[in-house]
Amino acid sequence: MPPPAGGNSAWREARFTGACRRHWNSAAGSESIARNLIEVREPRERALLVGAPRKGSPEARDVEEHLDELARLTDTAGGVVVGRIVQFIAKPTPDLYIGHGKAEEVARRVADLGATLVIFDEELSPRQGKHLEDLLKVRVMDRAELILDIFALRARSREARLQVELAQLEYALPRLTRMWVHLSRIRGGIGLRGPGETQLETDRRRIRRKISVLKEKLAEVAGHRDRLRARTRERGVVKVALVGYTNAGKSSLLRALTGADAHVEDRLFATLDTESREVQLNGKRLRFTDTVGFIRKLPHDLVASFRATLEEAADADVIVHVVDASHPAWEDQAEVVGEALHGVLADGGREPRVLVALNKADLLGPEEVAERARAVAQRGWEAVLTSATAGPGVAQLRALSASGRHGGDVR
Repeated sequence: MPPPAGGNSAWREARFTGACRRHWNSAAGSESIARNLIEVREPRERALLVGAPRKGSPEARDVEEHLDELARLTDTAGGVVVGRIVQFIAKPTPDLYIGHGKAEEVARRVADLGATLVIFDEELSPRQGKHLEDLLKVRVMDRAELILDIFALRARSREARLQVELAQLEYALPRLTRMWVHLSRIRGGIGLRGPGETQLETDRRRIRRKISVLKEKLAEVAGHRDRLRARTRERGVVKVALVGYTNAGKSSLLRALTGADAHVEDRLFATLDTESREVQLNGKRLRFTDTVGFIRKLPHDLVASFRATLEEAADADVIVHVVDASHPAWEDQAEVVGEALHGVLADGGREPRVLVALNKADLLGPEEVAERARAVAQRGWEAVLTSATAGPGVAQLRALSASGRHGGDVR
């Protein structure tokens, strides 16, 4: 292109103007590319999973299923699973939990896969965690710490944040030395976030003081809940609590039962905050409440911290135990919830009516429906086949929640 009249300065200006025009003319096609070029994403942890059940135990039989669940927890926390290792042990070793030879194999796999994190399905002692990190040269977590991190990620309400912070600090107290090392790296990642994170940089005395303050605040919240429950009871409202294994479809069922919006996501622990919705049915006012989900090996500190939330179930007139009937291990999951629920109800001294919602029934074939019916008959459950998405059974479950009728079959 020859220089235009006006000399080199005008020529350079014309080239610049033309370039700008060409850029803006093609902006529609290049805008998404530009956004992708400048988008900054937090790097995902590359996790290697380790299962070490005792020989001959039920956990040994179901180890692959447990690791599948651990993989889903890792995904919920924002990590990506790059591999898994299993060792069946006679008993845990005091230093590494697994045998030294297996630990060296894990170290080799970490190097080969470029893993940045190792997650054990079993709970590790502070000593075991420290020795494993010294050997593997990457961070090591156990299932309990992973669940705590997910709760920190998902907590939204003030009460849930207080509960999670309390559980994090009580878990961290005996593990401070190892966690100080992580926090000194000044980086995020699974297990290094949440409302309790800054407190882990303090000494044991300050953490104990913080734990005491959090318990006082939660006691105030519990008192406020008690007053709300009393007012609800004075209004003659029938209180129905939805409980169940995580991802069983409680939030979807709450939305189907009440017609109100509720957060729904196909992930473990998609919701932590208690949600309540009221409906009118046959002259009765029903209050449905979605509570936090259960999972096998739920950390003790977390169960204790969420005691106030679980009291929603203990204070209910009706408990709807939501079971993912389409899951291969639906009976095991129901047993986990049943055991936890038994402890909550024993503390409350009440025996509310329990309905079992065999949810996701639209995913079952005729033979599976018949098998579920036989299992329910053996247990004497009052059960209803439901589908929060397709609709069957929802109206029947709503009516049963408001009635006084009892039974022991699948309806």
